[in-house]
Amino acid sequence: METCTLNQPDDGIVRLLQISDTHLFADSNRDLLGIATAESFQAVLDAITELPQAYDVVLATGDLSQDHSAGSYQRFASMVTALQRPVHWLPGNHDHRVLMQNELQVAGIHPEMQLVGDTWQIILLDSQVYGTPHGWLSHLQLEELEAALQQYPEKHALVCLHHHTFPIGSIWLDQHDLKNANDFLAVLARYPQVKAVLCGHVHQEYDQAHQGIRFLTSPSTCIQFKPLSVDFSLDTMSPGWRYLQLYPDGRIATQVWRLEPGQFAPDLQSTGY
Repeated sequence: METCTLNQPDDGIVRLLQISDTHLFADSNRDLLGIATAESFQAVLDAITELPQAYDVVLATGDLSQDHSAGSYQRFASMVTALQRPVHWLPGNHDHRVLMQNELQVAGIHPEMQLVGDTWQIILLDSQVYGTPHGWLSHLQLEELEAALQQYPEKHALVCLHHHTFPIGSIWLDQHDLKNANDFLAVLARYPQVKAVLCGHVHQEYDQAHQGIRFLTSPSTCIQFKPLSVDFSLDTMSPGWRYLQLYPDGRIATQVWRLEPGQFAPDLQSTGY
């Protein structure tokens, strides 16, 4: 597993931004179900730069592309340079892993899967099953997760992947969750230093505790899925992102931020994508 140093400020608090599910196209004018994804992502980036919260690292938790193109990843890379922070990524079900790695690495966006600081480590996993919307953690991914947790038993851990572990109450979307969640949970149960699991994929906010671990999902920077829906349904909630503070004692403070309402309106008659 690729590793790098996670710098912690003097107060010991790791400050993170999560951006997820940008669904960019090579063509900046293309839209996804009524929302021009490059425009909504740019609005999110502009809003982030105007907020007073300090942050040290950006986590991009998958589905960065919608059209599987090199140009979409080049667009993502050029846009996030405005944040002037290290960006670390993992793939989602809509991503083309090889193009993603090649284009982002050329742009200096890091593929490291293990970020290690003084009191925390952040582990990024690949739950993609190429060509299908659901997720699966391979035997190798689970082995690498366990090895990372064994390597630093004294450090609190945040684990990141694209797919959600538990049902969120939307029948159509819960079909596309992490299919070997029990294997994943079995690893986590052996390591009490794991404090939270952070995901994208569901295009909505979710925060639930299970056996002492917080499971968090976050809004997309473009379209939002309507919570607790039986069939595919879009929500009118605005694009957003998540801010996290990881404290030296293992506590986590987190908040979801969204753009002002009404800036981006999806096609609510859409039945899928």
